[in-house]
Amino acid sequence: MAEIQQKNSKTTELKPGMTIRVYQKIKELNTKGEEKERIQYFEGIIIAKKHGNEKGGTITVRKTSDGIGVEKIFPLNLPTITKIEIKKEARVRRAKLYFLKGTYKKKLKEKVVKK
Repeated sequence: MAEIQQKNSKTTELKPGMTIRVYQKIKELNTKGEEKERIQYFEGIIIAKKHGNEKGGTITVRKTSDGIGVEKIFPLNLPTITKIEIKKEARVRRAKLYFLKGTYKKKLKEKVVKK
């Protein structure tokens, strides 16, 4: 229960422009048909946060993999998310960073992250 409260307190700190790493439990079937569970992370920049911290709140995380943009939408109350780690924080002046999808070449200015 303490881990869930920790996750909820972390979600209040999440803002667009942050580079985060989202750890998620994945269930797979191996060749023998046995169910195996592992933790996989997705690291990218938050380009949108919708619906605040309520029940249906989501964050959109974007990364580029081999020159191709990949986006994932994570519901904040998803039970398979084990932890969200903040890596970097950029100074942005927008609530939605959809301009990062296009051919935006400038780097975002980083703020110092307190750990």
